[in-house]
Amino acid sequence: MTYHKIERSRAKHPSNPRTKKLPEDHQVLRLLIDESERGADMFYATGFRAPDPFIYFQYQGKRTIVLSDLEIDRGRREAHVEEVLSWSDLQEKITSSSSLTYEQTLIALLKQVGASHLLLPASFSLGLARVLEEAGFFLLIQNGPFFPQRAVKKPQEIKALSRAIDITETGMKRAVEILTRSNIGKKNQLLWGGRKLTAELLRQEVEIAMYQAGGIPAGDSIIAAGEQACDPHERGHGPLYAHELIIIDLFPRDSKSGYYGDLTRTLVRGKATPAQQHLWQTCLEGQELALKKIKPSASGKIIERSVKDFFTRAGYPTEKKKGRWSGFFHGLGHGLGLELHEGPRFGDAILRPGHVFTMEPGLYIPGLGGVRHEDVLLVTAEGYRLLSHDSKVLEI
Repeated sequence: MTYHKIERSRAKHPSNPRTKKLPEDHQVLRLLIDESERGADMFYATGFRAPDPFIYFQYQGKRTIVLSDLEIDRGRREAHVEEVLSWSDLQEKITSSSSLTYEQTLIALLKQVGASHLLLPASFSLGLARVLEEAGFFLLIQNGPFFPQRAVKKPQEIKALSRAIDITETGMKRAVEILTRSNIGKKNQLLWGGRKLTAELLRQEVEIAMYQAGGIPAGDSIIAAGEQACDPHERGHGPLYAHELIIIDLFPRDSKSGYYGDLTRTLVRGKATPAQQHLWQTCLEGQELALKKIKPSASGKIIERSVKDFFTRAGYPTEKKKGRWSGFFHGLGHGLGLELHEGPRFGDAILRPGHVFTMEPGLYIPGLGGVRHEDVLLVTAEGYRLLSHDSKVLEI
């Protein structure tokens, strides 16, 4: 385990904490206080969803959560832990008082457990950490992820991710269906169902489809066309037109498992120009180049660099022109799981079996448009396996 001591006043801690012998891992109490609807570490640790923060700790191999009376019965049924405690019972049995503050009750609980060393995530409340330190606990901060094992996905997580990707592909199919059925009106504006087809309308239809498939849409799926597509995180707005590049990037969360899907396709409703075709094909070849290099122990940084170099040779260097970036100027991919952008980043990773990454090279050329191809892959002992299966077509 890698961690460090919180630095405080030398008068309070006269000895150098870096020279003090640290305890064995089993002697350290791992403490987390967070909600688990969006708090990925808490949900990973407990398998229990709650909208309000609650207490989780692990000590000598035993996992415990402390819940309010509002959540206690559900927690006992659903949480994947060894012990579920009631906050009100703690106040009555441990402190013999319901008037103690939250901090006082927490301190009484931790002292009853018997741990002297607390391991906290880097995001832990500084104010509460200082209260715990004043109460005599030796505080340690986890360097990096609080649960590093989240980076390597278990079989049940792969299954959950596959379902989330299926939901994402349902949304993509709906987008393609609407664009295919749209008509080209005056000045090349797209019409659907007797009205103008806008990025907002297409986004609404796509997110309804993902919701009906069991997803929790982000609410800001990317439908960015033309010049808007040159900004990778532009959500897109306004009318959609024929013969222009449209980036569709969908990333819903599976309402059942909490895992995310992520998928991007770039389309043209109508006829693509030779320049658009070349940009789209070059981006696809960059993705294929990267996929050929995926294997255990490979360096994500080296693979990412090879794609950027390939794009440069193809005539799309990464550079600034008149204050705007042009070419490929974001990461090649990111981890995917209980968070949409989950560690490790592809460019920082040495690949291991069980890693799940997006693979999403992009090319953005102001005046021409943007292209991004994004799929999800699982690193395997033999190389990789794609978890996304939606086909890529430029013109519809």
